[in-house]
Amino acid sequence: MHPGGGAVRVLNVAEKPSVAKSVAEILSRSSGGMRSREGRSRYNRVFEFAYTIGGRACHMLVTSVTGHLMELEFDDRFRRWHSCDPADLFQAPVHKSVPQDKQDIKRTLEEEARKCQWLVLWLDCDREGENIAYEVIEVCTAANSRLDIWRARFSALIDREIHEAVQHLGRPNKLFADAVDARQEIDLRIGASFTRFQTMLLKDAFVLDVTGDDRNIILSYGPCQFPTLGFIVERFWEIQAHEPEEFWMINCSHTSDEGTASFSWIRGHLFDYSSAVVIYEMCVEEPMATVQNVRNQEKLKYPPYPLSTIELQKRASRYFRMSSEHTMKVAEELYQAGFISYPRTETDNFSPNTDLHTIVREQAAHPNWGTYAQRLLDPEARLWRNPSNGGHDDKAHPPIHPTKFSAGESNWSDNHKKLYELVVRHFLACCSQPAVGAETTVEIDIAGEQFNASGRVILAKNYLDIYRFDSWGGALLPTYTIGQQFVPTTLTLDSGVTRPPLLLAEADLLSCMDKAGIGTDATMHDHIKKLLDRSYATKDANTRFSPTNLGEALVMGYDEMGYELWKPYLRSMMEADMKSVSMGTKRKSEVLENCLQQMKACFLDAKANQVKLLDTMGTFFARSSRPINEIQNSIEAVRPCSACNESEMVLKRRPTGEFMVGCRGFPQCRNVVWLPGSLSEAAVTNQVCPTCTPGPVYKIQFKFRRRDIPPNFDVDHLGCIGGCDDILKELTEISRFGSHNQNATPARNQNQTPSSARQPSRQDLHTGFRPAGEFTNGHSPAVNPHVFRSTHTQSSGDASDQVCCTSCGEPCILRTANTEANRGRKFYKCQNPACGFFAWEDEVENSAPRGRGGRGRNSSRQAPASAGRRGGSQGRGRRGRSRDRNADGMMFVAATGEPVQGSCFVCGDPTHFANACPNRGR
Repeated sequence: MHPGGGAVRVLNVAEKPSVAKSVAEILSRSSGGMRSREGRSRYNRVFEFAYTIGGRACHMLVTSVTGHLMELEFDDRFRRWHSCDPADLFQAPVHKSVPQDKQDIKRTLEEEARKCQWLVLWLDCDREGENIAYEVIEVCTAANSRLDIWRARFSALIDREIHEAVQHLGRPNKLFADAVDARQEIDLRIGASFTRFQTMLLKDAFVLDVTGDDRNIILSYGPCQFPTLGFIVERFWEIQAHEPEEFWMINCSHTSDEGTASFSWIRGHLFDYSSAVVIYEMCVEEPMATVQNVRNQEKLKYPPYPLSTIELQKRASRYFRMSSEHTMKVAEELYQAGFISYPRTETDNFSPNTDLHTIVREQAAHPNWGTYAQRLLDPEARLWRNPSNGGHDDKAHPPIHPTKFSAGESNWSDNHKKLYELVVRHFLACCSQPAVGAETTVEIDIAGEQFNASGRVILAKNYLDIYRFDSWGGALLPTYTIGQQFVPTTLTLDSGVTRPPLLLAEADLLSCMDKAGIGTDATMHDHIKKLLDRSYATKDANTRFSPTNLGEALVMGYDEMGYELWKPYLRSMMEADMKSVSMGTKRKSEVLENCLQQMKACFLDAKANQVKLLDTMGTFFARSSRPINEIQNSIEAVRPCSACNESEMVLKRRPTGEFMVGCRGFPQCRNVVWLPGSLSEAAVTNQVCPTCTPGPVYKIQFKFRRRDIPPNFDVDHLGCIGGCDDILKELTEISRFGSHNQNATPARNQNQTPSSARQPSRQDLHTGFRPAGEFTNGHSPAVNPHVFRSTHTQSSGDASDQVCCTSCGEPCILRTANTEANRGRKFYKCQNPACGFFAWEDEVENSAPRGRGGRGRNSSRQAPASAGRRGGSQGRGRRGRSRDRNADGMMFVAATGEPVQGSCFVCGDPTHFANACPNRGR
């Protein structure tokens, strides 16, 4: 370390406020205490005291963070759910930053770092702690690049551990931090993409049996969460597929003065009744039993390995019915209070340097197990045995063991007492001799059939004296000798039925996850909790898990698609790759590229086969009664609605792919802005237009299809729908999607004229580019060699030429068709979107006026009620019925002159569309 005179100012940063306080209290005792003051965050205080490190006088400042200081997030453009195709999230930019709720902690670190020469990191000594350490380093070195950075490694908040750690400081491990960075990015990209995909696809399409508002449900996907659900569902399927089968077995018993022995048939059981009866009758006819073999041998029952996190969770679940989540919460509190060592560890063997006798000695005064601890330390008792090696070592923390004596604190709950007792008894047991027993096995023969019986006597209980959670019983057998003969007291043919396996208990589920490498010891309980929170599974009083319909449907859906995303294999490989990164055998970039490339291929395939997921969901849930066109595949707030002044305008992408900005209050408010049909992508940004009112009006990042726009326009455009964007207006004109005026069309009311209530109708969706004609601005397309012509709305000319709709009396607008059969031919169309009136200009007959407009009461021209069309093919109704006329014989055609293909989504009537359906909302 740095030689020289003068006290070194040392900034010490712990992972939690309670740890910072414990470290400061332990280190400051020798200097007469510490001074405490508030930091920028009132929860993260700063403690000051004098201390000596390696003979160097130091002025110590100890503060803390609260877990991770930074969050990994997508760039703003991609953070909103509907801002992009979920597939884009596999390569969308991500960044780490300090969230708003932790800015005060950041400011404290920056202010203190500027005044210090050293930075000592007291974060938890695992990969996650190392990653948090580098987050702290980034913030502190940005404020003071001259900091000398050190790492304190400890496993318990006790005096000897803390003093040892500060006197033997090391350097942080960047490889550990890189492994966590890789995992975070992989989990973020995979989780966000699949979660958005299945939530947007399914939640509005089905009536889901979950609590609360099913419109706000999140159907989350996690690379660890789903394989965990897979274990539950797979066991459930095994149970469902089980078919009970009857079997038969022969049982035999013999009673003597010394007791009763029950003999089991070597065959176990037979499923063929006739064969079982034949063998049984042979035994009945010749019932004399002959003892063929008697084996007496010593058996040992070994104590458990030292306690790792996964074993702590499994045993607490098995012995106390405690959930893994609650177990970790209680264990963390015991650790922070200094009573047990760090509870997140994969290690199940003690280092030879660990002073195990001292740990045992501290428990000698306990009223319940103190006597056993004293026997364990007594050499004459010969009870001591060095703990076995379980074969796992994470190189960070020792196995979980007691670090401070307690007979039970006043603020402890029953679960605190139970868990502390488990840790102590487990530690004492693993330092003890195994239990010793004498086991006897007797084999007999009856009519050629073999039977056997076993009995056991415990000669020395040893570790079983302290580890009350284990048992080792056995029946006592009478004395038998080889060649001895006797007639069985009972000889029966009994039947039974095969039973299905049991549902997975929490301890079993943890074992499955551990064997498959799903998650880490410190995160497994989080994945289990997430399944319960998302209503994918339920847990009964015996801690056994069952999948809900939702959980089973999702797993079955992905299974039907052919990708076993619910299986543990992919995640196991990911976890192995993370370990390789932490060991330096693989680069973080290499792991990220390979993993994300593989998962993106899975995602694209799942997206292409989403109909299988929909079909599977349909077998579990009723289809939603919400109209299809109300199922929003894309919703992003753009601006307040100026029509109803109650809701906001949102960016929407209809099921057909078109974009629009409409009022969230639909159908009560029908305010809408139609966007160009040449759009391939649109995403609301955080940029606010400085001119458009009422605001805020957020700008939209548009991406156009190159083949659909003139070459002098950029494919990417950051635009505003408030009316100030001339480029967007021009592109809207060119594509002819929506009205001629790009300004928002307000909801129609009694005070509005028909012309001010112009709203694009369903027929407008059929207009667009055709490879015929020319652009009106003279530009030719960049890809197609043919020139295009847009179908601009034509002026209806002088008011004396006004044509009125025969249905609603509204003035009609004149348009030009560009279909092959009718190119250049003009037609009248009612501007009321709820009306489907259409008539060719050259077929309009002068008749008595029946509408508004014109120079006088009798100056308007009325279109004939039987106006028809020429050319084109007939449209089909929703169910294949060839109906393209309403009851009055009126045709429904697109602005191109072609018949409208389709019908109302709500009622199926081809004479109108869902936006004008009288049954809408019923």
